[in-house]
Amino acid sequence: MNKSLSKFLQIVIPLGLGLFLMWFFYSKYTPEQKEQVFDNLENANYWIVALAVLLSVISHMVRAYRWNLLLEPMGYHPRLLNNFMAVSVAYLMNIFIPKSGEVSRALVLTSYEKVPFDKGFGTIISERVVDVVFLFAFTFVALVLQFDLLYEFLLEKVPVKEIGLALAGLLVLFILFVTFLKYSKSKLSSKINGLIAGLREGIFSILKMKRKWNFILQSFLIWILYLASFYTATYALPETTGLDAGIIIITFVVGSFTFAFTNSGFGYYPLAIAGIMLVFGIPETTGTAFGWIVWTSNILYLLISGALSFIFLPIYNRNRLS
Repeated sequence: MNKSLSKFLQIVIPLGLGLFLMWFFYSKYTPEQKEQVFDNLENANYWIVALAVLLSVISHMVRAYRWNLLLEPMGYHPRLLNNFMAVSVAYLMNIFIPKSGEVSRALVLTSYEKVPFDKGFGTIISERVVDVVFLFAFTFVALVLQFDLLYEFLLEKVPVKEIGLALAGLLVLFILFVTFLKYSKSKLSSKINGLIAGLREGIFSILKMKRKWNFILQSFLIWILYLASFYTATYALPETTGLDAGIIIITFVVGSFTFAFTNSGFGYYPLAIAGIMLVFGIPETTGTAFGWIVWTSNILYLLISGALSFIFLPIYNRNRLS
């Protein structure tokens, strides 16, 4: 397949599917339900929403600082603002192409801080592993708090059989890939093995850190800020104000999964939020409006910060590039 066509499809298919899901579920609403959604959107407290977004911005700053803790053992000390702009670019790219942000983030540091791509990318993978641990820790807490309701919801919504088959297929491909690297004498396998060596150094930089406890503290702070941002946003609507802590954590977890495993939750986030809130007796129209408020406010920030980062990166680093 032509590379340009492949890249085009990688962008269009996820976005198209997200748009279809928006249209499909919205078209099922009655005129009264549509009016309720728009009333909620119109009457929301957007000063509260702005405060919630500010907490997200602070979490990204902490993420930029934490990244240096992984790069230091390899002898790299990027400027904090470059890290922050790299993170902003990554979030922007993930909106359009799922998981492309990790590559973009490493490329930014390669271009402006001379950090080898494989090592920088390895530290990002290490970060993601830590983030997944925190996400599953929140998931465990959510299951403990509301096991019965969540179990029924997951059985109804999650295609367990299909996921199992997909994981089995990925395992087979991984075994074939490892076998190829081990026994092949081709130039391609040599290049891949060299890349993996650099990635390994980046990934295991977490074990060489002198300030491990600082890294753990920053990781906790990032996820506390994520949760605090979501919690703050619940006060934007009267119907979601004062929700039980268990409902907030569970809804936060469901929303986080859509952000983590799709193109920043495009088309999925509001539907997932509405679905899980409905389980707890919150009207679907309220959940939909709340999901749209949280998702749209964060996406607008990511679009603006990412675009500004693209513009200011070469300006901020012009003396280094000259």
